[in-house]
Amino acid sequence: MLETVPHLAQLLDATFPGRALQELQALKGEASTRRYYRARFAGSPAAPTSCIVMRLPDEAADGPARAQARAFVEVQRFLSEGGVRVPRIYTEDIERGLLLLEDLGDVTFEAQLRDVPRGDWDVPYATAIALLAQLHGLGQRAAPEACIALRKRFDTALLRWELDHFREWGLEALHGPLAAADRAELDAHFDALTAAIAALPLGFVHRDYQSRNLMWAPDDRLCVIDFQDAFIGPAPYDLVALLCDSYVDIDARLQDAMLLRYAEERDFTAAQLTALVHGFRLIAVQRKLKDAGRFVFIDRVRGNPSFLPYYPGSLVYVARALQDLPELAPLAGLLRRITPGFPS
Repeated sequence: MLETVPHLAQLLDATFPGRALQELQALKGEASTRRYYRARFAGSPAAPTSCIVMRLPDEAADGPARAQARAFVEVQRFLSEGGVRVPRIYTEDIERGLLLLEDLGDVTFEAQLRDVPRGDWDVPYATAIALLAQLHGLGQRAAPEACIALRKRFDTALLRWELDHFREWGLEALHGPLAAADRAELDAHFDALTAAIAALPLGFVHRDYQSRNLMWAPDDRLCVIDFQDAFIGPAPYDLVALLCDSYVDIDARLQDAMLLRYAEERDFTAAQLTALVHGFRLIAVQRKLKDAGRFVFIDRVRGNPSFLPYYPGSLVYVARALQDLPELAPLAGLLRRITPGFPS
């Protein structure tokens, strides 16, 4: 397999001199175009016995994957210097499409939850909330020149496009084109939702802070990964990713408890907590509609059906949020009419 990853042998030799490569194992990918491998070495246990190889897709030097990789390196440095546990970068060779990263093992936050009784989930989630509060506090204190993520903005055009993504893939690709009147009504509701979210306070946003992007590192610390798309956006966005996780069935009680926990970690006032909860519910509608559409897109366009089972659960989170947003009752009614099976 080593010969199928150009330049990897030379990079491993230069980074870990004297370490004989024993195995190169391809790791299961998610929705990314990047490929990952685990390289295992023989030799002294004092040095790393393995590393993770990130291989970028073949593209031009200014292609999107290489831009993301450069952002990954910059955000990793920013977070690491700020005390946030992130994977170490041993070597970066973005020109050749390779990065060598610390091997954090295989225990994701999602995997650990399977070994924890549901009644005890408050404990691991409190750890994830504390890490998120640290992440957000670091971003709030830093100047824009400190990190590329602080110079990028999650704008209204992207928010609105993500809702259209749901309409195109989560609705019409499955059930056929909407009637003209329904399409016009949906567009009006989506415009109003986008405007409401755009008015929320802004902050540092990881963008995909969920159970598969949190790892329990060998030092038993919770480590955040996949942060290359971080930017400035609606402050509750990461809380929605964590507490409306498509891959984990999180009940309303745990959501509410962790929102309160986050407010305590950030020393929020009662008024700030109220605003946080309202913003959380608005973003939950937008984000989980987008996720539902994205899962169908990944199947139909990328040929990967593995995310389709998470489509219904995403819409359950949407319905739960809409229950506490009376101003969006007309949207809830429309979704019930045009989305088979909604809200249950």
